[in-house]
Amino acid sequence: MDLNRWVRGEWPVFLLAVQFLTRLPVTVDYTPERLEATPRWYPAVGVLIGAMVAVIWWGSALIWSPVVAAVVCTTASVLITGAFHEDGFADACDGLGGGQTRARVLEIMRDSRLGTYGTLGVGLMVGGKIAVLAALPPHAVPLVLVAGHAASRASAVWVIATSSYLRDHGTGKPVANGIDRHGLAVIGWTLGGVAVALLMAVPVWALLCGALGLAAGHYAMRRRFERRLGGYTGDCLGAVQQCSEIGFLLGVLAVVG
Repeated sequence: MDLNRWVRGEWPVFLLAVQFLTRLPVTVDYTPERLEATPRWYPAVGVLIGAMVAVIWWGSALIWSPVVAAVVCTTASVLITGAFHEDGFADACDGLGGGQTRARVLEIMRDSRLGTYGTLGVGLMVGGKIAVLAALPPHAVPLVLVAGHAASRASAVWVIATSSYLRDHGTGKPVANGIDRHGLAVIGWTLGGVAVALLMAVPVWALLCGALGLAAGHYAMRRRFERRLGGYTGDCLGAVQQCSEIGFLLGVLAVVG
């Protein structure tokens, strides 16, 4: 394979993935084909987000307590992504909590207004992340942040690869055609590199428990919406990412906390 040619072809796809998942000021030429290919780079975008948040946590921890540093870096992650995934999680909580029929669940999830279930869900999710980050050993937090952001986005991509998109339009529609072998290879190399890096900060059992926690978060949320809807929406992807991330953090904390 011509490495330079591969990089020239993939770099715009990666930049478009960054533009799609974050509020970072990225300029790239858009094509539908490039957008469709972006899911393979979602975990790598997670690495970028996690690295930025880790630097912010490190700077904050030099000045303030672990709790304050956790609040600052969690706030930074929301600003970097524009609360993209948190918004999806909130909509999924509202729809799955308040809708009695499939049609009603989808209708509520489409509504931009935030309800009781969404408010409680996001509050508990953000509070849980802050509590876990504050309880982790300081030396482990930066790499745990990177790994959590990367692996949770891979979890959302797994839904794209193995489930059915329900809407005729929406944020998830352009990337709903699944993942090919090339995409799986890119994701695999990304997660492999992240796992090796994380082992420099935590024991292997912490990595394995983090993976189990992530799988539990993925399964719990996915089982909920697939049983009610028979597939997924863009909001469901955000919900899976959030549940997978907190599951990963809790799994690591169970060993190193």
